[in-house]
Amino acid sequence: MATAGKVIKCRAAVAWEAGKPLVVQEVEVAPPQAMEVRLKILYTSLCHTDVYFWEAKGQTPVFPRILGHEAAGIVESVGEGVTELAPGDHVLPVFTGECKECAHCKSEESNMCELLRINPDRKVMIGDGQSRFSVNGQPIYHFLGTSTFSEYTVVHSGCVAKINPEAPLDKVCVLSCGFCTGFGATVNVAKPKKGSTVAIFGLGAVGLSAAEGARVAGASRIIGVDLNSNRFETAKKFGCTEFVNPLEHTKPVQEVLAEMTNGGVDRAVECTGNINAMIQALESVHDGWGVAVLVGVPHKDAEFKTHPIHFLNEKTLKGTFYGHYKPRTDLPVVVEQYLKGELELEKFITHSVSFSEINKAFDLMLAGEGLRCIIRMDE
Repeated sequence: MATAGKVIKCRAAVAWEAGKPLVVQEVEVAPPQAMEVRLKILYTSLCHTDVYFWEAKGQTPVFPRILGHEAAGIVESVGEGVTELAPGDHVLPVFTGECKECAHCKSEESNMCELLRINPDRKVMIGDGQSRFSVNGQPIYHFLGTSTFSEYTVVHSGCVAKINPEAPLDKVCVLSCGFCTGFGATVNVAKPKKGSTVAIFGLGAVGLSAAEGARVAGASRIIGVDLNSNRFETAKKFGCTEFVNPLEHTKPVQEVLAEMTNGGVDRAVECTGNINAMIQALESVHDGWGVAVLVGVPHKDAEFKTHPIHFLNEKTLKGTFYGHYKPRTDLPVVVEQYLKGELELEKFITHSVSFSEINKAFDLMLAGEGLRCIIRMDE
């Protein structure tokens, strides 16, 4: 390709300081080095994780930085040693990877690649410790190995899933983070049986994806638990049949759920990151067979405290990472499920803005409006 090996000048939305609007400006994107690919991003969406690191309240601030990690695009060029991807391939970049060679990748039981698993602190490429982005010679840092708020980005080839070119990129872009995290937590980890009862704690985008998983699995009752009753109407579209707002009850929510379900739910999926909700999720499942799955990321100092009798009574507590999907192996399969009509992604996409209006997407999320806002990179 004409651009292979050359620096590309393009637009990117740069976060220069914590909590300040992103600046859409020209950046230089270096060519991909060994085992890297340069992607042309066509659609990206805003996830709460982007906002969290942009606000930089809970971790070491890293600026200037190009955020973004939920996206879809096309391979522009490939670096040395890349054999499984070629220019023109339709792809989803993912914040975690699959090298296919480490003990985790070779195990059917794990998706936590030793080389490429998520690392929020890493701000440069893994190969040479350098950034591929710059403005007037000043390096601009990477985010989650993806940095999709740029018309072109450089990603390790192990963090890129090649998908069916028939798939609409403006829809399947949501698969690269939030949807798979919630949906997979239910279908791959909780594994509810047909006709079972599932409680979903937290009805944001990830929780609704978990509810969608319960719907697809054939659960007969899907009980949404959230402190915001305004979310209940939307959640019905994702299969929720009943709702509990803990603020409207004097009893602990686990007791409310036990009364509603004759002793407890069959499965609980926790998508808030609140340590109390995590404990409630375990304590709300039925003894003998109940399984609770933790998805939300807790505060770094949080501790899980419960009575061991829950475990002795044959309740199971599990955690999951990225819905237990291996990105390169499994994402193409999820895309096929969508193309066959087995999954509905459209209902997750509530807003759409042009790239020049990217800050509007942040405003919407901060106001708690909608689920996913698609950012159209070519406008």
